Amino acid sequence: MNLASEAIWQFSLHWVQALVWVVVLAGVFWMGLKMRWSKLTAVLVFLTLDLVMFGSYVRLTDSGLGCPDWPGCYAKFTPLQAHEQIAQAVKEQGGTQGYVSPFKAWIEMIHRYAGSVIGTLIMVLLARAIWARRHGEDIKLGLPIVLFLWVVLQGLFGKWTVTMRLIPLVVTLHLMGGIILLMLLAWFWMRNRADLVSVSAGVLTRTLLWTAAIAVLVQIFLGGWTSTNYAALACSGFPTCNGTFTPDADWEQGFTLWRHLGLTGSGQPITEAALVAIQWGHRLFAIVATAAVLAAVAAMWRYAALRRLAGWIAFAVVLQVVFGIILVTEGHPLVIAVAHNGGSAVLMLLLTFGIYRVSARVREQAPSESLGSRFVKLQPVPPLPKH
Repeated sequence: MNLASEAIWQFSLHWVQALVWVVVLAGVFWMGLKMRWSKLTAVLVFLTLDLVMFGSYVRLTDSGLGCPDWPGCYAKFTPLQAHEQIAQAVKEQGGTQGYVSPFKAWIEMIHRYAGSVIGTLIMVLLARAIWARRHGEDIKLGLPIVLFLWVVLQGLFGKWTVTMRLIPLVVTLHLMGGIILLMLLAWFWMRNRADLVSVSAGVLTRTLLWTAAIAVLVQIFLGGWTSTNYAALACSGFPTCNGTFTPDADWEQGFTLWRHLGLTGSGQPITEAALVAIQWGHRLFAIVATAAVLAAVAAMWRYAALRRLAGWIAFAVVLQVVFGIILVTEGHPLVIAVAHNGGSAVLMLLLTFGIYRVSARVREQAPSESLGSRFVKLQPVPPLPKH
């Protein structure tokens, strides 16, 4: 078996431990079946936003390899069961300052547990949607299927993050996948609400909102690229980088996408100039993203129904700028770094709301709150009355 196959199919969990995991997730599946439809979709949006923020905490605390196998922790269900292996790894690396420690192992496994719960609830969402569709409910299956496939892909990227030893591009794409999953879930949640009235906005407003969303997505990628390459402290000071507006930056090396952590594409140690290019690029594009968002806010402000949302978007982008300045001037404090990552997810969520409001047609009625309930109660479909 070649290395690529091993990276794809490695499954480090004893079958008894795996069975325990399956039983726990089966319980989550059953709870999802019993939730009201509106509650299930709202819970998924909330949990995914939390997971994106917690994922940034995993990354910023260097906990991604706290359990260096997948999906278990040294082939165990919990770090508590793997305490001997973790203690040995800590001894070999000379202390808890390395990749492995009991704290980092728990942080990594909590992230995996939460991801498993979200994946299971998305399976519930798809199952209920299919069941309801077959029993006459008016619901489209395209987005639930996309959500299921996307969360499977996210799971694979989570696995590859560990088995490929934190390759920066893989970790960054895992972050982007989480953001896109959040956007898709938010869209599905809004599509199933009857009280969310659309606004007949012009082409300019729709175009500016889409432009802002794309710009923020690019900026999130650049932020993730900065974080996964450990380049957050490459530029000190504000607004300059190391005291100048024209720092020594190796753009080609810094943005060679496929390479191992800490190395160039040719396998040599990455230079400080490359890290400067990564950090400075993130800062420079922040100007573009901020301008795009504020332009969209100005366009939204012309419509009374969108002003409240526009205000929240403006507040979110200003807060992001403030967090970014604090990070470079105060030495990248962890709390602010997590808040900065979470703020980017919230900003994307708000922009998604805005795009939906100006793009979607008004639903005449919301889906039934009992959507898919027969799947839970196993009740037969009542016969039609005879005339």
